[in-house]
Amino acid sequence: MDYLTKVVVLFLFHLYFGWLSLISASTISGGEVINFGHRQPSWAPIMQTSVNLSDVSSIRSFFEFRTLDPEGAIFYGDTKEGQDWFVLSLRDGIPEMQIGKADILVSVKGGPKLNDGAWHYLELRNDGKYVVLEVNNKLELVVGLDSAKTEDVLTGIIRLGLGGMLVDPKRLLHPFKPEMDGCVRGGMWLNLSTLWETDPSWELRPCFPEIKKGSYFPGSGLAVFNTSDLPGVETVEKGITIEVYGSFQGTLLSLQSPGFEYVLPKYEGYQENKDLTMELKEGTGSVNTAFPLEPTKLTLNILTHSLTVNGNTVVEDESLDFLSRWREGMLLAFGGVPGETKDTESSHHLKGCLEKILIQGEDIDLDQALFKHKSVSSHSCPAKAINELT
Repeated sequence: MDYLTKVVVLFLFHLYFGWLSLISASTISGGEVINFGHRQPSWAPIMQTSVNLSDVSSIRSFFEFRTLDPEGAIFYGDTKEGQDWFVLSLRDGIPEMQIGKADILVSVKGGPKLNDGAWHYLELRNDGKYVVLEVNNKLELVVGLDSAKTEDVLTGIIRLGLGGMLVDPKRLLHPFKPEMDGCVRGGMWLNLSTLWETDPSWELRPCFPEIKKGSYFPGSGLAVFNTSDLPGVETVEKGITIEVYGSFQGTLLSLQSPGFEYVLPKYEGYQENKDLTMELKEGTGSVNTAFPLEPTKLTLNILTHSLTVNGNTVVEDESLDFLSRWREGMLLAFGGVPGETKDTESSHHLKGCLEKILIQGEDIDLDQALFKHKSVSSHSCPAKAINELT
């Protein structure tokens, strides 16, 4: 599969799941433990419900929430088919409420940082002209709205959503990235027991009992970036440095462009007393290595005509200009090689926790990837050792 074909395949993959979500759905109780991650990038909620306001006795919802993700959508509600709407999200780990009502747009941020990996109790309610947020039973945000065009008595249908929005995100006063790697449990939504309709591309997956910072690859997926969108484009002449910290086995990363492919590493079993083994395959430009499931730091340096790993030169070719390829755009994949068949997934895809990924010293957020497999957790790893989970 050539470079262009792989890009087209990734695009069709997104298109397929978007189309699929329009033709099928399942239902779920809103009180279950709900993992917001493991979905294709989308503004659409992972689950939604709607009820007649005449059946609602109190505009009040409460739930427990846990995340290490600094940004993303949590809870959404609207009336009048989206003319009046509300969304609760995180920005820099801090709660943010945005409200659109009649001719008013409001954005307010405040309260404690919630992306500390602990469970927090959140309550949202409507008190007349005010929207109130409590965190751990403490009042944190109060937003008042009043206009000659607003209505004191609500009628019609109210729609609710988790993990996304039902209106065009262009209507936001303060845009944000919707993807949220987090969990909700014990939810009570408007004191109703209505079932929620789920996005069929989203799978109800368990939440890790305890979490730590990092990106978790379970051995079945990868995250793909275009290098032209990553740090280093403006300073590429000085070389590119990629640093990865974590405990893992399998294909850590791969670089691809027309006529070139580099893979680091492809797991073939741990070799005793060797932290890193390499073999350059003739004509393919791929490197096979093996790692133990112990904390590891790897540094890949990309120079004009060479690649080095932890100071060892693994690729050197005067005919290749790696830095120009980086600037123009290569596929950089963490966790696997785009286009690999399912037969190779179990042995080649990464399994483990990447606690930190740095490019030119900047943290890389997998939520910003061109494509990320829904099995990959962007901001959380299980706190248990990897070998205890298998």
